[in-house]
Amino acid sequence: MIRTLFLLLALLLLSGCGEPVGGNPDARILLMGDSMMASNRDSGQAVADLVEQSLGQPVIDRAVVGARYLFLGPLTGGSGLNLPAQYRPGPWDWVVLNGGGNDLLFGCGCGKCDRVLDRLIAKNGAAGAIPAFVAQMRKTGAKVIYVGYMRNPGVSTPIKACRIAGDELDRRLTLMAGLDPGITFVPLSDLVPYGDTTLHQIDRIHPSAKGSRAIADRIARQIAQ
Repeated sequence: MIRTLFLLLALLLLSGCGEPVGGNPDARILLMGDSMMASNRDSGQAVADLVEQSLGQPVIDRAVVGARYLFLGPLTGGSGLNLPAQYRPGPWDWVVLNGGGNDLLFGCGCGKCDRVLDRLIAKNGAAGAIPAFVAQMRKTGAKVIYVGYMRNPGVSTPIKACRIAGDELDRRLTLMAGLDPGITFVPLSDLVPYGDTTLHQIDRIHPSAKGSRAIADRIARQIAQ
C-alpha cells in the first residue's frame, strides 16, 4: 500500500495536468488520455503536436502519464491522473481521447479482468465509466474520437498478457461508437506490422516518435473527413 502511494505521488509530480485550455483561445480540438498520447511531448512529437501539424489547427493537449478511470480514493481526483479530471469546458468541435489501458494493467494485471472491463464499459457498450464520460462531452455538442491501443504482433513485450482484455475493450468501444453517430472509435490494433519494433520505444509499451506520428495520422484523417 505504501509503495503504491509513493508511486502515485511520483506520478503526480511528473505528470502535471496537461496544457491549460486558455493557452490558445482559437483551439477547437481537445485531446486527453494517458501515456500513449503524452509520449514524446518533450521533443514536440506527442500525438497532439502531430495532429496539430497535420491539420494546421491548434490542439489543446491535456493527456497525463498514468491516467486511468477507476481509483479507490480521492488522492488523484483533480490531478489529471483521474482521466475525466483532464476535461475542461471549451468551444470544442472535437474531443479526442484514449484510456482504459492502465485500469486493465494495474487494476487486474490484464488477467481476470471481467469486473474491471464491466466497470469501464458494459458488454453492450452502453454503460460504464467510459460511456458516461463520453456522453458528458457529447452533451456539449462536440464530436468524440475514442482511440484504441497499439499491439506488438510478433514481438515480446511486458504487456503481452493485455491482448485478450484489450481486444474485448476494442469490441465494446466499437459497440459504443455504433450507438451515436457523433462518436468514432479509431482502433490501433492493426497499426503495427508483424515483427516491427520501430513504432514503439525500447520499453515496447509506449509509442516512439514514429508511432505517435502513425497514431496522429489516423486521428487527423478522421477529423479531416
